[in-house]
Amino acid sequence: MKNRFFIELAYNGTNYCGWQRQPNAPSVQAAIEDMLSRLYGGETVSILGCGRTDTGVHAHFFIAHIELPAETDLSELAFKLNKMLPKDIVIFRIYPVKAEMHARFSATERTYRYFIHRSKSPFLPNSLYLPKDLDYEAMNRAAKRLLGKQDFTSLSKLHTDVKTNVCTVTKAAWIQSGEQWYFEITADRFLRNMVRATVGTLLEVGQGKISENDIPAILEAKNRSAAKVSVDAKGLFLWEVKY
Repeated sequence: MKNRFFIELAYNGTNYCGWQRQPNAPSVQAAIEDMLSRLYGGETVSILGCGRTDTGVHAHFFIAHIELPAETDLSELAFKLNKMLPKDIVIFRIYPVKAEMHARFSATERTYRYFIHRSKSPFLPNSLYLPKDLDYEAMNRAAKRLLGKQDFTSLSKLHTDVKTNVCTVTKAAWIQSGEQWYFEITADRFLRNMVRATVGTLLEVGQGKISENDIPAILEAKNRSAAKVSVDAKGLFLWEVKY
């Protein structure tokens, strides 16, 4: 008999095409599934993640679910996986959940952070180096225009397979942390490329290229070309998932 378990993990996405398994490119899902298969004697072992991060995007916190024999020694399995997996993927813990719990569909909200820094540093590779002066107060006023239930088509990758582009954003703010700033956004769901397009647009506000008052019109246009260029993936982290 097999029961459902959650796997709590984190990864540096630099060397991967994203979370989801791809036919001809390395993914985090494939790396974990391949090691699980080795541990279970070549048996195909599938896991399902809480989302599908894009190429180069990181996860400070990520949940996947898996079906395992009820008697599995979870601490031993986590230990073995960490020994076998590359150093850019870490398993924090594996624990039992109710059969109806789903890593993706049971999540009630997700939080992303995007990090930038002004001073060039070899110790901040997963952060966007942006030496320009930015008006963070204007960027925060613009970010408030994103709150609530709205259509984010203008800030989404084109031609995705989702049924709706409506998301409910409960937090959107720029926060200073030492030498870095990060943009934190929380919503019930996210569209592909949504955070990177949002950050790119807010940076235009911070540089005075567009006005904070332009944000509502950009969203109302429901056209990706109405917003600005997406920022690089390396500064983006899936930060928290709540159930």
